[in-house]
Amino acid sequence: MTVGETQALTAESREQPLTALDHPGGPTLTAYPELTMSPAGIDALDGPFTTRQLLRLDEALRVADQSTGLTFSVYIGDLEEPAREHAEQLHRQLDGAATAVLVAVSPNQRVLEIVTGPEARKRITDRDAKLAALSMAAAFAGGDLAGGVLSGLDQLASHAGRH
Repeated sequence: MTVGETQALTAESREQPLTALDHPGGPTLTAYPELTMSPAGIDALDGPFTTRQLLRLDEALRVADQSTGLTFSVYIGDLEEPAREHAEQLHRQLDGAATAVLVAVSPNQRVLEIVTGPEARKRITDRDAKLAALSMAAAFAGGDLAGGVLSGLDQLASHAGRH
């Protein structure tokens, strides 16, 4: 895997250690770190997140999915222009896109997009998404990419409510 390629973690892979790159079922956390793998897990990580941050993001996604019944996904990496259309294209590729929420962040382009499927949109309004985006943008401006994503996921899940 080289920088610029994506690493996908799915609901299936989140129940096991981070030891495999390819899992069926569509991405839940996608980032662009270069990984060196061993049987024990991640040996080296050269990307936007530390191993600890990846584990925290993974847990936040699991909690958001389980508590709301929606599928939350995060994409970190460059977005093709126009960014919104590319984020919507990524969202359509998710399994169960109707109930999916995608947070797409391109730090290099300074772009953040939140895309909700039609069923998810009934529970997370555009206003809710904008509030979460403002919170994330504030954290990003302070240099906290992982904290911003964690905060945004928490806010979006809170707005969606329990299923």
